[in-house]
Amino acid sequence: MCMRYDTQSGRHSKYSLQYHLIFCTKYRRNLLTQEVAKDLKEIIDSLAEEKDIQILNKETDKDHIHILFRATPTTQLSKVVNIIKGVTARKLRQKHPELQKIDSLWSPTYFIATTGEVTLNQLMKYVEEQDGDK
Repeated sequence: MCMRYDTQSGRHSKYSLQYHLIFCTKYRRNLLTQEVAKDLKEIIDSLAEEKDIQILNKETDKDHIHILFRATPTTQLSKVVNIIKGVTARKLRQKHPELQKIDSLWSPTYFIATTGEVTLNQLMKYVEEQDGDK
């Protein structure tokens, strides 16, 4: 069984690292109107280029955003999340005066998970099958 991934290459590595990030507005306020959400997505796209991450998809609801992205093995995920949340809050407040009266745009928490092209069970089976005696 040969595993095939949509891989990227580093100087000394090949990798396939995808993440699902979700963060919410503080108190789950319905702040992400159509115009705010559009601007939020544009800001995230420009940050992705600066921070060497590749946005695969992103979508908002009225009180949260989902972002699917690829990153390198050296990417500090918590730092990327803090930068995204901080920069988007500042830039959205500049562009949308109605957001300036809100103390904190984003909740301090977030959810992030790795995503994969295969399941954990498939990987476990693949690793088990690597024993040459089988």
